[in-house]
Amino acid sequence: MGCRNSKVLPEPPGDVQLDLVKKVDPVQPPHTDIYRHFIRGDGTASKMGATGGAAGDKSDCTIASRVKATTPTASALPAKDPSEVPDPQRKKVAKYRAKFDPRVTAKYDIKALIGRGSFSRVVRVEHKSTRQPYAIKMIETRYREGREVCESELCVLRRVRHTNIIQLMEVFETAERVYMVMELATGGELFDRIIARGSFTERDATRVLTMVLDGVKYLHTLGITHRDLKPENLLYYHPGADSKIIITDFGLASSRKKGDECLMKTTCGTPEYIAPEILVRKPYTNAVDMWALGVISYILLSGTMPFEDENRMRLYWQILKGKCSFSGEPWPNVSNLAKDFVERILTVEPSQRMTASQALKHPWIVTMAAASSMKNLQRCISENLLKRASSRCHSTKSAQSTRSSRSTKSNKARRVREKELRELNRRYQQQYNG
Repeated sequence: MGCRNSKVLPEPPGDVQLDLVKKVDPVQPPHTDIYRHFIRGDGTASKMGATGGAAGDKSDCTIASRVKATTPTASALPAKDPSEVPDPQRKKVAKYRAKFDPRVTAKYDIKALIGRGSFSRVVRVEHKSTRQPYAIKMIETRYREGREVCESELCVLRRVRHTNIIQLMEVFETAERVYMVMELATGGELFDRIIARGSFTERDATRVLTMVLDGVKYLHTLGITHRDLKPENLLYYHPGADSKIIITDFGLASSRKKGDECLMKTTCGTPEYIAPEILVRKPYTNAVDMWALGVISYILLSGTMPFEDENRMRLYWQILKGKCSFSGEPWPNVSNLAKDFVERILTVEPSQRMTASQALKHPWIVTMAAASSMKNLQRCISENLLKRASSRCHSTKSAQSTRSSRSTKSNKARRVREKELRELNRRYQQQYNG
């Protein structure tokens, strides 16, 4: 459901409270590598020199000029039996197996390549002793973007232990790569499951949101802000009907110690889920995660976006106004309590927005939509989701066909985004001061 655009990187996270993940020390490289200590044993990020500087905020009016390259979610695809893997796939597996550190292959069998990004690869593996399946994300840390995303993700995952958050099992580090052994979720993305199932009611929606809210509440208690919550990052753990939801992809997360200043300044996120306060470059709090959850809740109940426009500037203005419509199908069949829940989260003023704790106490969530109609919303939601996916795919292909190379596409996207946000803020200030 996202825009699939590259994202501005956040500042490197701060101190870490807790490290529960086994870390395997890297083998000393035969040559000097200035980045070999970029992740310390306590999980904190070391400062980079000028040649490998980490992303950071230099002023309230400056957007980081770098972008986050697309990385695959370590657990986004279902596991496959090796016998079902076609020959080209086996060749790819063999290719990446050869790249893996011997310490990793001594412990895990590489089974299949399940995802790839600009500086990372994700493979399905099996523990040789227990036969337990896992996913390993191999990140090329010789690239700046890889180091920064790796720092951010490890800083969070080394601290968290929650049933609704992807678990990091083990980490192997070398001079140029980091191998993150993670849980393997095989149940697919949230909305893929809704489309595939035969029934979806408000009660089902409250079950999903309760799990996500539990995870977000836990993160916020630890001083962690995800900053990129969206449907693609909410996965089912297994294909069964009783599967839990897990939150994934912490590449843009901000991690602070309890009691630290919780205000953040970096402009980052996915456009359709980004909070108003980020767009106008105000210092912001973890309330930005709740805004994104409000957008997800709206989609969960209707299959449509509360704010959407192919023109990025018009999309941002919609977000700044914060007025979402409850007209059109299936909203006439959605309860007033559910609409109240959405409205209380999609509140432009962050201080008036429900927190995760408050959302869990909302009567619609507490009663599991007991006062709502149990009308099946699945058909209408699925039709809306598929219609939007089809139009999005068509527009993406059209846009790609006009670009001559990946680097041109990346640089152009970065310039346009900065120009758009500068123009947006200029207009916003004129309207506010006027």
